[in-house]
Amino acid sequence: MLRITQLKLPVGHTEEQLRKKLLKTVHIKESGLKEYTIKKRSLDARKKPELYYVYTVDLSAADEGAILRRLKGKVQKAEEKTYRAPEHGTAPLSGRAAVIGSGPAGLFCAYLLAKEGYHPLVIERGAPVDKRREDVRKFWETGRLDTVSNVQFGEGGAGTFSDGKLNTLVKDPAGRNRFVLETFVNFGAPEDILWEQKPHIGTDILIRVVEAMRNEIIRLGGEFRFYSQVTDILAEENCLVINGSETVKTGAAVLAVGHSARDTFQMLYEKGICMESKSFAVGVRIEHPQQMIDQSAYGRTDRGSLPAASYKLAEKLENGRGVYTFCMCPGGYVVNASSEEGLLAVNGMSYHGRAGKNANSAVIVTVTKEDYGSGHPLAGVEFQRMLEKRAWEEGKGSIPVQRFADFCTGQKSTGFGKITPGMKGAFTFGNVRDIFPDELAASLESGIRGMDRKIHGFADDDALLSGVESRTSSPVRIVRGDDLTASVPWIYPCGEGAGYAGGITSAAMDGLKVAEAVIKKFAANDSQKFNH
Repeated sequence: MLRITQLKLPVGHTEEQLRKKLLKTVHIKESGLKEYTIKKRSLDARKKPELYYVYTVDLSAADEGAILRRLKGKVQKAEEKTYRAPEHGTAPLSGRAAVIGSGPAGLFCAYLLAKEGYHPLVIERGAPVDKRREDVRKFWETGRLDTVSNVQFGEGGAGTFSDGKLNTLVKDPAGRNRFVLETFVNFGAPEDILWEQKPHIGTDILIRVVEAMRNEIIRLGGEFRFYSQVTDILAEENCLVINGSETVKTGAAVLAVGHSARDTFQMLYEKGICMESKSFAVGVRIEHPQQMIDQSAYGRTDRGSLPAASYKLAEKLENGRGVYTFCMCPGGYVVNASSEEGLLAVNGMSYHGRAGKNANSAVIVTVTKEDYGSGHPLAGVEFQRMLEKRAWEEGKGSIPVQRFADFCTGQKSTGFGKITPGMKGAFTFGNVRDIFPDELAASLESGIRGMDRKIHGFADDDALLSGVESRTSSPVRIVRGDDLTASVPWIYPCGEGAGYAGGITSAAMDGLKVAEAVIKKFAANDSQKFNH
């Protein structure tokens, strides 16, 4: 198999044109090409509105040795790292392997354990994903919050009601990233996530993928327990306490609870589990017309076959703080993502088609221990809650919205300008600036003004801000050792909630990593072997 990079074709080209370009590049005839696979596709917009796709392609040909010699330095031997689970350990499990949480970290951890014959028990505080979707819809329509089944809690995790972005910067010598993407495709995600530079699934498809993965885990001998919250641990007895009464014995418990399991963090702290506070970021959601973002990215508002354009921006301020965009949702919606009564948080979401009128992203600023004034492991949690309480009060339970011009002057908006909200959940005018401490509010304003130099109109007076974006990542890190266990040696902290990931793909990869640690140590429940 050979790999060709920097294969450039204009946007709108046909599959036949790609094939001809491939044959011309390696100087072979049609009969000499056995097969080819697209490995990566990115967009070159440096000469917009002239736009090009740039491909990396793997091909199999009749005489690959001759091609390598003839095109030395231009064509390489393709080397694909194939993911493999480790050899099984020999230590007996004193109880069934348990996975606490069914977000991407927990789901992929359980999937690998099930494939390896460990018959995991998945314990999820929220609802199955179909029921959860209905609960979330009712919340957005009525404002009545279900505190165990919402945008944060339930099968699929917080990422289910987001854009479903799958790009990650995590280094991956083991091939976990590719395995995650291939698994998503196997369970119903579009195949183009395997090669697009910025792959995404979308909430509508991700829901079906999550359900299909759960059914396969069950087929392989796993079990799911919904509406089941781990409320206590009995460290000496290797037991989990479910819903305050039922005990479950386990030899290995994977703690993949997500970044919003604040009551679980509190319980673990009280039980003496070693944890520490960590930096995270807070800010606002900002909305612009998608056509404006398309014009900036593509040099035209009529994008044709191109996807709704995205962006990623960052500003370093004179006060030393960094302001940056996060979880950008082309053609998406701002959503009420609250999970606790009397507190309000927002997030961004897109469906697969990204057909909404507005683009939105979080504009956030990093906060540290100096901002929340304490070294207590849970001080960051309380800082988030303080901001969310202010947001709830500002909108009286609805999402507070403010024009950027009014955010800068600190006054409540009285009407919309050129932009009207694209939101899931009730919204109302409020003074979003008042949610934040003065320095953070000033930093957000300066950052947005700086970003206008990169995307004209980003700091338009009518750009819409809403808040509060507080659940960007976990404010806690549950300390784990080289064997990936916590200070209680049968507990394995995992994923974004434990402080070891930041997004769907990196959380899924950490889930695999923790599953590998369990596999290396313990013998499986039966002799079923991994076969990928």
